[in-house]
Amino acid sequence: MKIPASFDGKTDASSTEIFKASRRDFLKIGGLFSGGLALGVSLFSCNEKGEKTATLAPNVYLTISSAGDITLIAHRSEMGQGIRTSLPLVIADELGADWSKVKIVQAEGDEKKYGNQNTDGSFSIRMFYKPMREAGATARLLLLQAAANRWKVSVTECDTQNSQVIHTTSGKKLDFGELVEEAQKLPVPAAANIKLKDPGRFTMIGKATPIVDLHDIVSGQAVFGIDAFAEGMKIAVIKRCPVVGGSVKSFDDKKALAVPGVLKVIPIKGPGLPATLSKPLSGVAVIAENTWAAIKGRDLLEVQWDLGPNATYSSAEDIARLTKEVARAGTVRRNRGDFAAAKAGAKKVIEHTYIAPYLAHATLEPPCALAVVKDGRCEVWACTQNPQGARDILAETLGIPVDKVKINITLLGGAFGRKSKPDFMLEAALLAKESGLPVKVQWTREDDLHHDYFHALSVQRVVATLDAQNKLTGWNHHIAYPSISATEDQSVVQPSDGELGLGATDFPYQVPAIRIETHDAPAHLRIGWLRSVRNIPQAFAVATMMDEVAEARGVDPVANALELLGEDRNLTFEQEMGKGKYPNYGESITDYPWEVARMKAVIQRVAKEAGWGKKLPKGSGLGFAAHKSFLTYVACIVEVRVEAGNKIVIPHVHYAVDCGTAVNTDRIRSQFEGGAQFSASLALKSAITVKNGQVEQNNFDGYQLIRMPESPKEIHVHIMENQAKPTGIGEPPVPPFTPALCNAIYAATGKRIYTLPIDLKG
Repeated sequence: MKIPASFDGKTDASSTEIFKASRRDFLKIGGLFSGGLALGVSLFSCNEKGEKTATLAPNVYLTISSAGDITLIAHRSEMGQGIRTSLPLVIADELGADWSKVKIVQAEGDEKKYGNQNTDGSFSIRMFYKPMREAGATARLLLLQAAANRWKVSVTECDTQNSQVIHTTSGKKLDFGELVEEAQKLPVPAAANIKLKDPGRFTMIGKATPIVDLHDIVSGQAVFGIDAFAEGMKIAVIKRCPVVGGSVKSFDDKKALAVPGVLKVIPIKGPGLPATLSKPLSGVAVIAENTWAAIKGRDLLEVQWDLGPNATYSSAEDIARLTKEVARAGTVRRNRGDFAAAKAGAKKVIEHTYIAPYLAHATLEPPCALAVVKDGRCEVWACTQNPQGARDILAETLGIPVDKVKINITLLGGAFGRKSKPDFMLEAALLAKESGLPVKVQWTREDDLHHDYFHALSVQRVVATLDAQNKLTGWNHHIAYPSISATEDQSVVQPSDGELGLGATDFPYQVPAIRIETHDAPAHLRIGWLRSVRNIPQAFAVATMMDEVAEARGVDPVANALELLGEDRNLTFEQEMGKGKYPNYGESITDYPWEVARMKAVIQRVAKEAGWGKKLPKGSGLGFAAHKSFLTYVACIVEVRVEAGNKIVIPHVHYAVDCGTAVNTDRIRSQFEGGAQFSASLALKSAITVKNGQVEQNNFDGYQLIRMPESPKEIHVHIMENQAKPTGIGEPPVPPFTPALCNAIYAATGKRIYTLPIDLKG
């Protein structure tokens, strides 16, 4: 499994081709076509001359039946971010459809049919917004032409609204269903003739649309991974090696098999080291008639482990070692000016080390997958973010052709990057093949916390220098954490360019001397990406230090950020990165520049909305942070009140967000509201610790999440209005929250925070 494009710097398809789908095409995707108009979209890559080089996939998205029913295929995974709603509504708005007549169908995982379906990196909207608009506009033009032909009028006299074509002069109307057969016979218009709507005519884009799954979710009818069912299905739970890289030496299953309902006990061979992003851990599975019997049987398994080379690993000792490591000179990854000279000539030097722990995803729905392997075929039902990656690995592991593997995507009860890994699906498929039974592998909360792909711990040292005029003259950022790439390749001991480009090497402030250095940090656990990835610790270090710099300069923190951002311009970083590359979340820096003016605008907006500078009672404070991630500009102000017993209360959180075109404001607000709650847990409660190679936390008593009384009380989301290209939403709420909270705590108590989770008693 490859690291996602957003962390590799890989640019996705750049152009779109609309095609008319035949009945044969639709037979390939499950017989959705029953007459009428059917359109698909192909994404393709171009060379520097603009010549088509490679078609990625014939993605079929849109059908309109003779009854006027509109079916849109949602090819991305839905995990609460609203993508099953937001992408289809883009087509529907361009088309002029009646949203109440639109049916959404979840696509299976198949790259040949649906193109890129890997749903992470906050890039679904930015990747597919334009193709979706073009698909809707093409269908619209075909319907307009069909109506114009029937009425014998110019197509320019016709318009669409509420699933009807209207002759604007006479007021005559025709339902879409009355026109689809004629529209299907027309040639697909040339791309040059497709005219997208003026944004002023949008009826849904830029407005709040509830998610299409809302009723099913709140009424308990929605199908998540845990709800998947097949006739004769059995349940499996697995006792996995407690140390990454370990293996099963021997096991005794007599007591387990004696439990009523237990059917089989089957060992699973793990990959050893490297653990990889795509293989299950070594363990022993218990297959039973029901979950209770499976868990009881697992409890009675007697397993002897070879714990492997990580058996003595301690996260506390690792942090202590890395703290010493970042005090030394490291590998230079970005360099501007002469930091040594800036430090030597400084009036004041500020230096601090910032520590963040391992984090778990802790999704509300733990991983689970149902597999049926029969007659040389494999069918899986799973809560997966990356069905195509899983499909490829399942085919390879089972030794069958890819087209013999089918992935059915359920709703995801939270994901945050965890469910982009296929290990739990592989477990189900391997057990189904070995047992000859339909098998659902169910992870418990304990499994989830013990065997996650963890967000890596980090140790960072930041040194800032001020001259005699209180100008920030130098910035030296030392960074050490295990890289995601180390999960695939143990020889990797330093962060990738992609990881550093998430809030470190893209340091945007006008400072004469900037030096970013990295240090060795081998991986001892499975490391993966968690919502906003390395932006979390890197924004924590950068934005809290910036607050301290503002204080040392005697400048208001908001004014400090605006001043140091400098004049309005577009930033690039690669010229200062030596042999390194600035990945820009997989996009061209020309197409998606780092625009200082947009960052300054969100800072000014959030300061205004939050009442920055207002007087607060003793024990209360406001904290500010700004951060760009996943191409989205975010500024955050958190209000804190610290009560007796060091109790932290968060009355208000304000976000200003510039995500370009705001496709569905309902989901944008929801993502930022959820992002604040998610971040509050990470900042105040959550930490994974490891001793003797084993995770010490077992459930939510040890790995704590904030409860409702501790949650931010009011979260205000201020969306900037513009028509720039849409950018990411799922992850950008997370990075600025923690430093804004830490800065607010300092304003309220005078205590600076350098270690997470926050502990005011320490």
